[in-house]
Amino acid sequence: MAITKNKMVSLTYDLRIEGANGEMIEQATAEKPLNFVYGAGLMMPKFEALLEGLEQGNDFNINLSCDEAYGQIDENAIVDLPKHLFLVEGKFDDEIIKVGNTVPMMSASGQRMNGLVLEITDDIVKMDFNHPLAGEDLFFKGKVLEVRDATDEEIAATVQGGCGCGSGGSCNDGGCGCEDESCATEGANAGGCGCGC
Repeated sequence: MAITKNKMVSLTYDLRIEGANGEMIEQATAEKPLNFVYGAGLMMPKFEALLEGLEQGNDFNINLSCDEAYGQIDENAIVDLPKHLFLVEGKFDDEIIKVGNTVPMMSASGQRMNGLVLEITDDIVKMDFNHPLAGEDLFFKGKVLEVRDATDEEIAATVQGGCGCGSGGSCNDGGCGCEDESCATEGANAGGCGCGC
């Protein structure tokens, strides 16, 4: 059975940056594969397009430029926020708000996003809201473990959103669309689910 729309796909992959022999930053294993409904819009479009037609047992190598993946780094997504926004009961929360931490935030319109704390001064917290893999070319090497018809329930669940290649979701915010809610276990995106989201 080939990968086409509304098929449930299970696959493994090693995700690397800086070339096919570069640093591995995420991995889906046979024990914790990436499971998704093909064509539901949960994956990066180019990643999904290059999987179409593959069958169970097929190996794949997918190279995505940063423009085909998470885009270029957007300098406008690096912002200075007033430090008082991070007060909890009148006190600055320096356990969570510290340089190098990724902090869940909400925009004025209610959109959830993660910000990386870059700098803290007396008055501001500088945060980067770019995707962690913005500006990076991505290299996937993997194998298709299974392709089957998705159930009506699996298809309905994708309508509610979820996460995978390109969704920006995270298992930590309950947004994982993976069938078993498995998270990436290796590298910079541990705690995320599926292809660097």
